[in-house]
Parts: sequence; C-alpha cells; structure tokens
Amino acid sequence: MKNWTTQIDQITEQVLDSFDSLNTEELNWKPTADTWSIGQNLDHLMVINKTYFPILKDVRSGNHKAPFLAKISFVVSFLGKTILKASGADRKKKIKTFPIWEPSESHIAPDILERFSKHQTELKLEIERSHASIENGAIISSPANKNIVYTLETAFDIIVAHEQRHIEQSKETLELLRSAMITR
Repeated sequence: MKNWTTQIDQITEQVLDSFDSLNTEELNWKPTADTWSIGQNLDHLMVINKTYFPILKDVRSGNHKAPFLAKISFVVSFLGKTILKASGADRKKKIKTFPIWEPSESHIAPDILERFSKHQTELKLEIERSHASIENGAIISSPANKNIVYTLETAFDIIVAHEQRHIEQSKETLELLRSAMITR
C-alpha cells in the first residue's frame, strides 16, 4: 500500500515542528491579501481531504457509482496523471482551487495544529480501510467534478502530493513572516 501513511506522518511531523511555536496572529499572517496564511493552508487541506471520505465509504461499501468515463482506461490514466502533476510540490504555476475547497474561514482558531494532527490520523485510517478497494483497482470521481476520474491509488497519491505542496507554501509564508518581523 505504497507509503502514504508514512508520508502523512512525515507531513504531520513537519507541520508540528515548523509551526508549533507560532501564536494565533502568526498562524493567520498573510504576506499579501490574495495569499493564504499558514492556518488557512492547513484548514484547506482538511477541507479537501474530508470531501473524499464519503466517496471512500461508498467505495468500500459497494455503493459507489462511477460515471461512464471511468470505463475508458485512457481517460482514467490521463486525468489521474494530470491532476497529480498539478497537485504536486512544484508550485511554479499557481492554481485556483474549487470553491468547495476554500478554507472554511479567514481567521483560523489557535487549535489548528491539534485539529490538523487529528485529521491526519483520520486520513491514515481511511487509507488503511481502503486497502481492498485499492487492490481491486477502484476508480473514483473527484469530489469537485464527477467527470474527473482516476484510480483510488492515484487519489491517495494526489492527496499526499497536495499536502506536500501546501506545507511547502506554508514554510515559505513562515520565512516571509520571519523576514517581516526582522524589518519591524
């Protein structure tokens, strides 16, 4: 089952190591009005990952109905690779998220690190529970668009790559915050 849970543990550790000493104001600091704070990045990850949970439950229970496009292996492969590449840590091109995946609030509560850590544990459980579905080659639709289809295995690759992308973005925000504090 690849190493998704190990990677999720590493991401969680990075988050706690990098941001645990920050206060609420620092977690909510934004370098510009059109960028997300560290807290918003973490909240966004929880929001997007949770949209997969009902799909995973339906797949495991046999209630998932994949759209017609899921029957065309070329489309499944192409869309999966395209979304994975777009979700990765290489952030040279900024991508606008779907409205359903926007952070849930603009001012993030100070318990965001605790909530994120707990969420990561839930995410690992969802992955572990989906082992048989992965082995069976389950194909799902993106929670944002039913016509974007990819394998469940690719979905977990996307989730982990997307988390890594936003942790890197958060680390860059932290560096900008530190620079701004020095110039004060």
